[in-house]
Amino acid sequence: MPVKRMSRARTRAAVGLSVAALAAGATTGAGPATAQPRTAGAAAADCSAAYKIEQKLSSGTTWRMCWRYDSKAGLVLDNVSYQPKGESAPIKVLNSARLAQIDVPYDDGSVEYDDLTGFGFAQGLMNLAPGECPGGTIKTVKVPDAWDPQHPNVNGLCTTTRSRGHAYRMQGDTANKVYQAQGKDLLVYTVNQVGWYEYMTEWRFQDDGTINMNVGATGSLSYDDYDAGDGRGWPLGKGAKAYATSHSHNVFWRLDFGLDGSSKTKVEQYDSTVSAPAHGQEAPSAKTTRTKVTKELGGDYKAYRWWRMVSATGKNKDGHARSYEIVPGPTTKYAGRSFTKHDVYFTEYNKCEQFATNNTGNCAAGAGKSVEKWVNGQTLTHPIVWMNVGFHHIARDEDQQPMPVHWQGFSIAPRDVTAMNPLTPDELSWQNGHWRPRS
Repeated sequence: MPVKRMSRARTRAAVGLSVAALAAGATTGAGPATAQPRTAGAAAADCSAAYKIEQKLSSGTTWRMCWRYDSKAGLVLDNVSYQPKGESAPIKVLNSARLAQIDVPYDDGSVEYDDLTGFGFAQGLMNLAPGECPGGTIKTVKVPDAWDPQHPNVNGLCTTTRSRGHAYRMQGDTANKVYQAQGKDLLVYTVNQVGWYEYMTEWRFQDDGTINMNVGATGSLSYDDYDAGDGRGWPLGKGAKAYATSHSHNVFWRLDFGLDGSSKTKVEQYDSTVSAPAHGQEAPSAKTTRTKVTKELGGDYKAYRWWRMVSATGKNKDGHARSYEIVPGPTTKYAGRSFTKHDVYFTEYNKCEQFATNNTGNCAAGAGKSVEKWVNGQTLTHPIVWMNVGFHHIARDEDQQPMPVHWQGFSIAPRDVTAMNPLTPDELSWQNGHWRPRS
């Protein structure tokens, strides 16, 4: 939403920040130090009870993870595991997951903000009212480097469950039998204020193993930002006198996969080509090819292209390698910066590479401050995934007041993590592979 973060809007009084932090533990944030599991079958949530999230959903799926709070990135989720019914042990999915930057350039070229590393995103953690976390728990967070050290504790982390509608529906062999289930999610979220923005950082863990990562921008249109008279804004209010300046939200996420307890995840890219119908064929044909991504890569979405992260050690009960597919959401790629040139980056793990732009990690001189600089030909043995999802915000009358949430994000979906749909009803569990009706 339009808001120019002028210096006066950065004072605690102007933005009304309710700052937060988490108990000390890590140098860049607060919370427990989380040890990596040493075996593929180890439970993922290796932290004290105060920092553990564990939820068994009504369908039988259990999600486990640890949480901590970073002084710049905000909420960080570590050691995320998934255990659907029928699996005897948790299946490790992620070593860690968090935001890596929110870059906000304005169309008139006047300003550009790096909300995480430059404008106090983490310090702007907001208190949540009970009604904002229905049926769930609001955890107290304490933020490192709090702008208001006299009031560091904020009730700012919601964990709850939500229904998402049909998980599946299938009519059986007779008209009087319908198989259907309503899907359930574990929802984990925070709200962080930056100037006039309020960012809702949402993580949804579905009972079928899918993880949805979204950032929603809401709050208020800045009253200082009605000066775009050069055609780079939209008229708001009566007539055409006040123009809210258009701008982009370029949100980055950083994912460190640890499938089955190993960080040696493999990256694969799939591309399909469609050819016109050959002589005698009724329809066009399509051919899909796999490319193993062994070197660092800046990748771009296009029709019939997708990537998956493949476990180096684990297989499902059918003997197929477990993996997670990256599922993009709608995006508007920003052409103005080299770091937004690509939709996804795969880089080799480096402890100092923490933020996609204006990186504050203690990297060696000449390493570069943004993610595109780190794609330099290294072999991928411990790949890190950086997702870039853009949104071009041209304000409208309906954005006032308050502004409806506009969302941007993506998902990762299980591919061969289990041998069948993890929500399969017991009476259909025999129908695996090329099954035949029972006689």
